[in-house]
Amino acid sequence: MSGAADETTPQQTATAAAPTQQDNKKIASALLRYRVLAYATGIWLLVLTAEMVAKYIFSVDNLPTWIAIVHGWVYFVYLILTIDLAVKVRWPAGRTVGTLLAGTIPFLSFFVEHWRTQQVKKDFGV
Repeated sequence: MSGAADETTPQQTATAAAPTQQDNKKIASALLRYRVLAYATGIWLLVLTAEMVAKYIFSVDNLPTWIAIVHGWVYFVYLILTIDLAVKVRWPAGRTVGTLLAGTIPFLSFFVEHWRTQQVKKDFGV
């Protein structure tokens, strides 16, 4: 048996599900952080790729050893900020994992960042 207090109208459900202005500010902030780290991750991945090509294809010696470390830390922060955005906009698991993996393939993070940004802006009006 369901009491009157347990029942909600479709209008109440839509109102409860609609993001508030404060939620939109949080989403916009999370989106900006994600975008910055997506670009930083993409750039450092390209630098790392160039280092690997120089080292293993052209046999260049005395390359800096810190490039992989910097990319690793930037990618780690990218993972955290991507999960933050995914939670705020309620992405499904597949979209979240795909976005997380975009930082591991050269150039892909730039394209995925553009697609995700357009989608979030369209869905939330930020």
